[in-house]
Amino acid sequence: MKSVFCTKYGSPKVLQVKEVNKPVPKPNEVLVKVYAASVTAADTMIRKGSPYFGRLFLGLLKPKNPVPGTGFSGEIEAIGENVKQFIEGDQVFGEIVLSVGTNAEYVCIPADGLIAKKPENISHHEAAPVCDGALTSINFLKELAKIEKGQKVLIIGASGSLGTTAVQLAKYFGAEVTGVCSAANIGLVKSIGADRVIDYTQDDFTKSDQTYDIVYDTVGKSSFSNCKNILTKNGTYISPVLDIPLLFQMLTSSKNGKKAQFDATGLKSIPELKVLLAELLPLLETRKLTTVIDKTYVLEEIAEAHQYIDSGLLFRYNE
Repeated sequence: MKSVFCTKYGSPKVLQVKEVNKPVPKPNEVLVKVYAASVTAADTMIRKGSPYFGRLFLGLLKPKNPVPGTGFSGEIEAIGENVKQFIEGDQVFGEIVLSVGTNAEYVCIPADGLIAKKPENISHHEAAPVCDGALTSINFLKELAKIEKGQKVLIIGASGSLGTTAVQLAKYFGAEVTGVCSAANIGLVKSIGADRVIDYTQDDFTKSDQTYDIVYDTVGKSSFSNCKNILTKNGTYISPVLDIPLLFQMLTSSKNGKKAQFDATGLKSIPELKVLLAELLPLLETRKLTTVIDKTYVLEEIAEAHQYIDSGLLFRYNE
């Protein structure tokens, strides 16, 4: 079978596609034929080993797990002898974190891991990014920021994987949503439910008179300091992109006032993630939540996919 390998940190050129033996599932695993796998900004950061302190978890000098990719969707081809909850032929999707990657034709996954049966009415391409984008956004909005009906939410990077799901989820929770993106994506962001969209190239949202209960910086292009004046008295700035300034801001921001928060969604326990995924499933089944896919590539084009994300064209957001 074919699999992508990343044996050192660097540019997209470090990614190689190689022929390897198809894995055999252990007694508690399922073998999934991967029909679609996600490629996200987080994947490109892992490829770069950025930020550097992340290498404490990823590998100091090179990636511990040479096969990249986390989100997947596919069909179960074989099951281990102890697996009871799945059968061969099941259409499934999910995510693997800090383990063997999903950018391969086949992957073995623990049957009690973050894996679920795919809703019949969504495609494998739509399902593959769910546990990267939607799962992260529901964790940040519901668990971290404690979103409430009627609140005002600003989503920075509203046209990206996290941003598009965040817009839809915030609307589902009853919030008034403002998205930040480029002019090219205003129509897209409005079409998925945003009440208002700001073109960052024309307007500086950090200098607005409008205040927000939640500022969700999905791409880590702003900061708590920059957004502090547009937060309400007890407003929250949240971002999945951890760096030293955000870490410092988390430690120094007021618990009873404006605050900065971060969470590593992928490092939460599997039972916690399954609870969040269970809440997403009916939204996917009823199409109240849809996946926005920018581009698709074949496995051999993995370097091009990473290069596209590195270019910034995916988010079209710059300081």
